Amino acid sequence: MIPVCRLDDLPAGESARVDTTPPIAVFNADGELYAVDDTCTHQDASLAEGWLEGCLVECPLHAASFDLRTGQPTCLPARRALRTHRVTVDDGVIHVHVAAEEGTAA
Repeated sequence: MIPVCRLDDLPAGESARVDTTPPIAVFNADGELYAVDDTCTHQDASLAEGWLEGCLVECPLHAASFDLRTGQPTCLPARRALRTHRVTVDDGVIHVHVAAEEGTAA
């Protein structure tokens, strides 16, 4: 379990990058928290720097889009899913539970 930040510090529509190996991006999508591997599966770009719309994040480099709930790409050029991670909040702090296998939440 990795602490990310206080829930109050991640307002709706925002993201936070966790410097793990590999890096993880945590998103507040209209009050729902999601965590995925931060690097786009198409090319090396930080999804935490992308555009969030609902439960979709768009890569800032080539506009590949991913569903934060499943990690699945929703359009080209990405073809591979992102690894998703379970998120919990304990005493007002967001925590990420790193998934062991690709494409599954821990």
